[in-house]
Amino acid sequence: MEYFAKEYDVAVIGAGHAGIEAALAAARLGVSTVIFAINLDSIGNMPCNPSIGGTSKGHLVREIDALGGEMGKAADKTQIQTRMLNMGKGPAVHSLRAQIDRREYSKYMKHVLELQGGLDVKQAEIVDLTQTEDGKWRLKTMLEAVYTAKCVIIATGTFLGGRIYIGDISFESGPDGMFPAAKLSEALRKLGIPLRRFKTGTPSRVNRRSVDFSVLEKQEDGETDTSFSFETEGRNENKSYCYVAYTNDETKKVILENLDRSPLYSGKIEGIGPRYCPSFEDKIVRFPDKLRHQFFIEPCGLDTEELYLQGMSSSLPEDVQLKFLRTIKGLENVEVMRTAYAIEYDCVDPLALRQTLEFLDLKGLYGAGQFNGSSGYEEAAAQGLIAGINAALKVKGEDEFILDRSTSYIGTLIDDLVTKGCMDPYRMMTSRSEYRLLLRQDNADIRLTDYGYRIGLISEERYRKFNKKKELIAEEIRRAQQTTVHISEELQKLLEEKGTAPLEKGVRLIELIKRPQLSYADLTPFDPERPDLPAEIFEQVETELKYEGYIKRQQAQIKEMKRLEVKKLPEGIDYNKIEGLRLEAREKLGKIRPDNVGQASRISGVSPSDISVLLIYLSKRERAGDKNA
Repeated sequence: MEYFAKEYDVAVIGAGHAGIEAALAAARLGVSTVIFAINLDSIGNMPCNPSIGGTSKGHLVREIDALGGEMGKAADKTQIQTRMLNMGKGPAVHSLRAQIDRREYSKYMKHVLELQGGLDVKQAEIVDLTQTEDGKWRLKTMLEAVYTAKCVIIATGTFLGGRIYIGDISFESGPDGMFPAAKLSEALRKLGIPLRRFKTGTPSRVNRRSVDFSVLEKQEDGETDTSFSFETEGRNENKSYCYVAYTNDETKKVILENLDRSPLYSGKIEGIGPRYCPSFEDKIVRFPDKLRHQFFIEPCGLDTEELYLQGMSSSLPEDVQLKFLRTIKGLENVEVMRTAYAIEYDCVDPLALRQTLEFLDLKGLYGAGQFNGSSGYEEAAAQGLIAGINAALKVKGEDEFILDRSTSYIGTLIDDLVTKGCMDPYRMMTSRSEYRLLLRQDNADIRLTDYGYRIGLISEERYRKFNKKKELIAEEIRRAQQTTVHISEELQKLLEEKGTAPLEKGVRLIELIKRPQLSYADLTPFDPERPDLPAEIFEQVETELKYEGYIKRQQAQIKEMKRLEVKKLPEGIDYNKIEGLRLEAREKLGKIRPDNVGQASRISGVSPSDISVLLIYLSKRERAGDKNA
């Protein structure tokens, strides 16, 4: 029999990476919040790769931290190996990646949720969701408890309608053998939410003692002083290592001989999988001429012998998986602890969402994470944070919070999802941003901490330290502009060794720093008055000075974009009545309902001429003073 349990301001369905950030943000902003997990042991779980960060994803984590989120702190606390990627390339793509102790990460996040004031943590499956006549949301659990909330955030990950595939075997399940959310999908369909099926997969986990590491390639040491959280102090110490291994012709042969037993190729799996993280059998088919495939053997934690085979996702039968793994050098006697699988799940078409991640037609209902069609822990956490902030602001009657593309990768991620949609699980990449030289991981705090402070997620103490950092950067730039470096035999020798022109006279320090061949470290012996500052100060100053021209160019592009972003499009606008708009543009604009002309300009099928028509239309409205038409 149903019974009324409790009323909240915000309810979060799902306690993965999106749900965690959503619930913490809402509770920290002072609204009563509840988070539901099918199993409390699934909080912050990493059913796929036990790592945080990587190319572009490291940017997202630092942005989450700059806004006041939790993922960066959790990753720093539970990392067992950190590496800075892409150091041979420019600073725009330098990305921090950490191997994580997955159980410690989950334990850390669960405890943070339990300690958070104003937040209740509950193990329950939500089976029904309806909106009452007064606009509140009614949530019902499997045990028939009824909760109400002013706002609800759906962050169901891969649990929603989850189905596992391993060869011919298929069964309803969430990730890692958890129960799926089997009944909520039907409730969402009744609300008119456009659901579809996506797919993802995960590799086998194997026992460390069955691997011959003596014939494997140890990944080079890449320790770094950089952390995900700007509040973390001290150096990250690598406590474990990853190894590189390679498949061979025999591995390929086993796959091809058993391809008919793969649910991917037999037609059993209908969901669309991630383009940039295909299964191993898919790699074999898509790249038939490739002689071998590289993959990584990674620890799942310090207190377990489980190893993760990154790059070897599969949904082949269990016996085939074991057979092809044992063709690989170093894995001839490998013992599988957890069999690889593919999982299908329900998610929403993100074109049904606004940039706040609220549904266009369902006020007070938000989506976040893999439910929105994205892939990856970092993408999920970023969306959860924004959804949680906006749900809390809505409850408090305050202005919504939207990050545009020029401010962050978070803004780019959300704008891509709600404006362009996605035909397969969306993955963040640096190439998706047209402003990536400005959106570096090193300056995420400079870009976003002010927002976090104004919203209320950044403490006074942290904000004071942040402002001090900005002062130090400005002072060092001034010093570089004013300091003269005099000619010396040693300096000329250095310049020759570095392949840059010798000096004819003394120059300002800034002129030498701007040379691409030189770094602050190179110039230290010739800069006796260099102050004792943290390395991150010199890093940011050097980047700002070296790329000054490019940065100014991108800032000019942003200024032009802002001109369109400030031109708001009225709610309820009937695009069919705007003369001059092409038919495709009318259909796309009517479906997506962009907030402003800038967003409209990024919709596939809306041309520059359509934007000109919209601008003329808005100008006429303004002149007529018809603000409500």
